Amino acid sequence: MSKLRIVFMGTPDFAAVILKAVAAWEGGEVVAVYTQPDRPAGRGKKLKASATKELAMELGLPVYQPRNFREDADVEALAALRPDVLVVAAYGLLLPQRVLDIPAMGPYNVHGSLLPQYRGAAPIQRAVMNGDTISGITIMKMEAGLDSGPMLLQQAVSIEPEDTAGTLFDTLAEHGAKLMVGALGMIAEGRAAFVRQNEELVTHAAKITSEEEYIDWSMDAKSIHNIIRGLTPVPGAKSVLNMEGREPVMLRLEPGQPVEGKGDHAPGTLVGMDGDALLVACGSGAYRITRLRPAGKASMSATDFYNGRLRNLPEPYGVLSKKQG
Repeated sequence: MSKLRIVFMGTPDFAAVILKAVAAWEGGEVVAVYTQPDRPAGRGKKLKASATKELAMELGLPVYQPRNFREDADVEALAALRPDVLVVAAYGLLLPQRVLDIPAMGPYNVHGSLLPQYRGAAPIQRAVMNGDTISGITIMKMEAGLDSGPMLLQQAVSIEPEDTAGTLFDTLAEHGAKLMVGALGMIAEGRAAFVRQNEELVTHAAKITSEEEYIDWSMDAKSIHNIIRGLTPVPGAKSVLNMEGREPVMLRLEPGQPVEGKGDHAPGTLVGMDGDALLVACGSGAYRITRLRPAGKASMSATDFYNGRLRNLPEPYGVLSKKQG
């Protein structure tokens, strides 16, 4: 049996893990890798290649980086590769039908949820933000709808209490890589059997907006904790510390601990130090911030932040909010 001709499409670290496994699979040959164009990054805004591009170059694989597939030339270039299958993982582009029609044996996606739950751009982050205890991977055959195609394989994965979106990304990428290789074997041998998604069970996982990055301290402490976990490490949970007579400080928060109980302070009030943590009043309960990063600074402990900025101030120190003032 001849090897499957595979075109891989992906962009972030999640996709690179899957590319590595697919490229090592003896039943196929990755003939090209598609990834998003290089983006400006860092303070110098220098162009940075995606994790998938970097791996593809290490493996000596041809790399294509079209902005989209609106140009006929980009579609024709893909067709000229004569792929048997497309393997897509966190590519970041919606593929038009004329692209999905190119591979002889179909396009397949590695999706970070148990479909039909969490269709969309941010399934892993949303699951953590919502406090779910179960996530998973789905291998599906792609069609024009958003993550709506028939499913080939699924695997459930526990979300542990200490998980962040980052740790769950890593876990699901490893499972997704193994599952995709298994799926390719089934496809190559002609024994792939698909199950349609139940449209009555569909939920959506929209891209995280910049507004959602700012913590709403009127929520209960446990919900706030889940949101901070789900925004870690990127795009990061943010809050602005407003202190009387001082310049506001933009803070990026790392996961701490929720505390139950009802306090006497308005939500967002930075009450004081609680051991090694800064204690913030919530709509219900309080939140212990143990690590944070002020704008322009490195990540630091709450104790170091207190010693550097708050030690000589009276309690409460100020108010955390979504904006200055």
